[in-house]
Amino acid sequence: MMSKSLRGIDLLHLTIDDIRRIFAVDDRGLLEEMAHAARELTRRQFGRTISLYAPLYIANYCENECVYCGFHASQKSMPRSKLTMEQIDRECEALAATGNRSVLILTGESRFHSPPQYIRDAVRIASRYFSYVALEVYPLDEEEYRELYLAGVDGVTLYQETYDRARYDELHLAGPKKVYDYRVSAPDRIARSGIRHISMGALLGLTDWRRDVIALFEHVRSLEKRHPGVEFGLAFPRLRRVADDIHQYQEVSDRDMLKIMCAARLFFPRVGISISTRETPRFRDSILEFGVTKMSAGSSTRVGGYLEGENKYEDGQFEVFDPRSFDEIKAMLRAKGFDPVVTDWRNIVNS
Repeated sequence: MMSKSLRGIDLLHLTIDDIRRIFAVDDRGLLEEMAHAARELTRRQFGRTISLYAPLYIANYCENECVYCGFHASQKSMPRSKLTMEQIDRECEALAATGNRSVLILTGESRFHSPPQYIRDAVRIASRYFSYVALEVYPLDEEEYRELYLAGVDGVTLYQETYDRARYDELHLAGPKKVYDYRVSAPDRIARSGIRHISMGALLGLTDWRRDVIALFEHVRSLEKRHPGVEFGLAFPRLRRVADDIHQYQEVSDRDMLKIMCAARLFFPRVGISISTRETPRFRDSILEFGVTKMSAGSSTRVGGYLEGENKYEDGQFEVFDPRSFDEIKAMLRAKGFDPVVTDWRNIVNS
C-alpha cells in the first residue's frame, strides 16, 4: 500500500498536524490518495464485513433547550411518550424478529422521565433478545454506568455535539446539557465503569467542522491512552436544520464527509466507524468503501415505532433519510461484496 502522498504526508502514520494540513486544503489528488489508502486499510483491518444495528427509542422526553434539535423541551408540537416495560419487551420482540441482534437504546435527555433505573430495566429486557446492547442516553455518574454495565450494557454512544465551548454555550440555552464539562468528561466515567465500547462524535455543522473533527480526534486519542482496554468508535452525523431555528450553521458537503471519513480511518486504523440512516441511501452506499464498519438498518426513530410500523419523526433533526428495511440493507451489502454481520459481540457475562 502506498504510504506517502503527493504532498509528502505519510498517510499511514498521520499526526494531528497532518490532519490540520489536509483539512486546510481542497486538493482533489490528495483526497483520491486518501480514499485509496482508507479503502485498503479498512479491508486489511476489517475485511469486507459491515456490522448492522438498529436504534430503539423507548422515551423522548427532554429537559434541555438545544436550539438545533426538534426534541428540545419547549417544543410543544412534539408528542411525548415513554414505553412501559411490557411495551419495551414487545418492541424488542418485533425488532428481533427482523433478524437484527444489535440494538442501540435511546431515551431523550430527561433524568426525571427516564431515570437510570428505568434504563437498567430496559437493558435487562433487551439483553434477552439481542447479543449486543448499547445506549445513547444523557450523561451519567460513574456508578450509574457501572450499574448499567452489570445489567448487560456492552456499549455507550455519546456525542459532544461541538467542542467549541463558546458555541456550545450559545446553542444549549438551558437544562443539564448546558454543563459542558460534565458531558465532555463522560467517556472517562464510562470507561472506568467497565463498559467495553464507547462511540463518540460531533454534530457536524454547528461550527467549523474542521475544528470539531480535530478536537474529536484529539479527545479519542487521549482516551485511548488512558483506557487501553476500551474499544472506541466514531460517527459523523450532519446537522439537519429544524424549522424554528434561526441560527447560522456551517455546510458540510458530501466531499467534506469523504475527507473526514478517510482521515478518521487513516488516523485510527482499528476504530469502528458508523454511518446512520440520517444520510441518504445514495450517500451511505457510496461511502461504504472508505472506512465504514457499522451502519444502522431498518431504523425507526419513533417511540414504539417497530410495532406501529412508523419509521420517523417529522422534526427535521432525527428524520430517517434511508427507509430501507433490514433485509434490503443486507441485500445491498451483499450485492456490493460486503458481508453483513448481525452479531459482532457475544456478551458472556458482565461482572
